[in-house]
Amino acid sequence: MLIWLAQWLQSISPELGFLRVFQYQTFRAVMAAMTALLFGLAAGPWVIRRLTALKIGQPVREYAMQTHLVKSGTPTMGGALVLLCIGVSTLLWFDWTNRFVWIVLLVTFGFGAIGWTDDWRKVVNKDPEGMPSGEKYLWQSIIGLIAALYLVFAISESSNYRVLELFFTWVQSGFDLSLPPRAGLLVPFFKEISYPLGVFGFVVLSYLVIVGSSNAVNLTDGLDGLAIMPVIMVGSCLGLMAYLTGNVVFSRYLFLPHIPGTGELLIFCGAMSGAGLAFLWFNAHPAQVFLGDVGALALGGALGTIAVIVRQEIVLAIMGGIFVVEALSVMLQVSWFKYTRRRYGQGRRLFAMAPLHHHFEKNGWKETQVVIRFWIITMLLCLVGMSTLKLR
Repeated sequence: MLIWLAQWLQSISPELGFLRVFQYQTFRAVMAAMTALLFGLAAGPWVIRRLTALKIGQPVREYAMQTHLVKSGTPTMGGALVLLCIGVSTLLWFDWTNRFVWIVLLVTFGFGAIGWTDDWRKVVNKDPEGMPSGEKYLWQSIIGLIAALYLVFAISESSNYRVLELFFTWVQSGFDLSLPPRAGLLVPFFKEISYPLGVFGFVVLSYLVIVGSSNAVNLTDGLDGLAIMPVIMVGSCLGLMAYLTGNVVFSRYLFLPHIPGTGELLIFCGAMSGAGLAFLWFNAHPAQVFLGDVGALALGGALGTIAVIVRQEIVLAIMGGIFVVEALSVMLQVSWFKYTRRRYGQGRRLFAMAPLHHHFEKNGWKETQVVIRFWIITMLLCLVGMSTLKLR
């Protein structure tokens, strides 16, 4: 919105040439981060007071770590603060004609609405399990598939009109599996290796990435500050990749697919990082507020959608390795328990407790040790992910 205001002022007052700085995506990304950070720090205490007054406290499961029982009653649904900061800052600083930012906002706030409903049921119904998993996955799948069906054509065209043209071309071709041209899976560390996916393959992959990353971040959000800092680091790296992918010079030099318009995602990622830092101020141990499903599902969905747009799904798995491992630990724990119960009559566990961060707590690590060590691992993984830009 501010970019339009700057252009209008410059048109009526040519002496205001300094307003050209608003045209630069890097400047607007920095300002978006600062806006979200300052807004979050200012609004955080009021949000926490409101959540406390509404008695929206975090219920603790009966089988949870005993050391976590003291957290019962701590305000949850703090992710609403993060989403508010992201929404305000992004709308202020990005170009409203950019379709990629709008689709990321749709997924982010759509998943946020699912998380809000889940958290609300936990609080109002006093049910620690919240929304049934089947219902949750249904709504996640609907949003994920809508986003995937749009993006499979949007990444290959420069406008929504051209997206419709490509869609009808695909239908008239008898659902040609070779369309669209950029719907391939890029392999990092290689210059031009890309596995063609076609429309159906792209939709399936995008759905898995968006919904999978959403749930992976949600599973990671179990300790004070554990999920939000990796989200900030991974989101910042994806924002840089989006900027490079949207720049014809940089993308050609780095052997990245040039997708016009992705550079504006840098503004969204800046807002997400600023909002995350503001939330971390209140979420640092001992946490004054928890992210809740409203924040974790939304932020995970945003990371997955951005990775799909910039064609870096594998790199997302590398940089977000903590999220991947946390999700796998739950899947392996449940699968092994069910298998051994069926085979031996008694379920056995691979880990002392899942998700993985609780396993380390059970083995004597303090909560702050787990959190900081997971942050360090994420930082290293992000460096590995960014190295794919040159190591080809």
